[in-house]
Amino acid sequence: MKSARWYNARDIRVETIEEPQIQPGKVKIKVEWCGICGSDLHEYAAGPIFIPVEVAHPVSKELAPIVMGHEFSGKVAEVGEGVTKVKVGDPVVVEPILSCGECAACKKGKYNLCDSLGFHGLSGGGGGFSEFTMVDEHMVHKMPEGLSFEQGALVEPAAVALHSVRLSKLKAGDKAAVYGAGPIGLLLIDALKAAGASEIYAVELSPERIAKAKELGVTAVINPAEEDVVAKLQQLTNGGVDVAFEVTGVPAVLQQCIDSTSFEGETIIVSIWESNASILPNNIVLKERSVKGIIAYRDIFPAVMELMKQGYFTAENLVTERIALDEIVDKGFNALMREKNQVKILVKP
Repeated sequence: MKSARWYNARDIRVETIEEPQIQPGKVKIKVEWCGICGSDLHEYAAGPIFIPVEVAHPVSKELAPIVMGHEFSGKVAEVGEGVTKVKVGDPVVVEPILSCGECAACKKGKYNLCDSLGFHGLSGGGGGFSEFTMVDEHMVHKMPEGLSFEQGALVEPAAVALHSVRLSKLKAGDKAAVYGAGPIGLLLIDALKAAGASEIYAVELSPERIAKAKELGVTAVINPAEEDVVAKLQQLTNGGVDVAFEVTGVPAVLQQCIDSTSFEGETIIVSIWESNASILPNNIVLKERSVKGIIAYRDIFPAVMELMKQGYFTAENLVTERIALDEIVDKGFNALMREKNQVKILVKP
């Protein structure tokens, strides 16, 4: 079967590999659509981050080259012995977290905080940038009626956004700022609307992404190339937002997020970082602010799909390009690197 495999930074190859053979407790999936994630882009530009290179991943037991792709939907092609959750032909999405099940976090049910955290499509074991992939039964969620496979490919990134809001201190009626209106930022805007935020501000440079944020109905968009973001947010909100979400991974932005919150405000770091970021601790201490990081999601895919049925996280608002697997490097990864007008690119294996 055809697949896209990561060999090194700036080295992803579309090549033919063996199709996975069904095993007990496993579900084999024919992939319909797979999105290119910001994490994929980090691995392409400056990896490895999650990709195991020198030592095999403790859960997948694999190391590079690995098949990429973790935001995907598909149809069940085969089920292994003992599988009861789904049947052949079911439309499904995959919660791609790899966890050990044995560490302290796993034993408390917080599998996204596993000491051996990995991702199907980033840490070995197969991935969505292939015609077929195979996962453990517990990773599979049947899609409800009415959701397209394109919508299914957005469940994973939408889960990141919803988990970020759920773990924040935001309450209905609070004010929020989202720094970065890329795919996760735009999904965060929808998650904040679902959570009852009274005012939502987006901070973004790209005219196309600014337009997308406005389509989603944000209170205002601030362009950091044209205005002092912190001063403008403090002015618009009469003292700062209750919660700011950092979704850019740009070092200078983190301090802006912190400074744009009110006293006792909170900053949620959603990005995966390629470099260090410096902050001024006194700007946290003197206002009793807090800073919190989140990673991935847990126990949330069904809730995301229910919100999708209500009209949140729609593909129409996010998908800017649909490409074939053979085009994934030039029209996928390279396009996202050079074209800031792109939001979400879906790949058809």
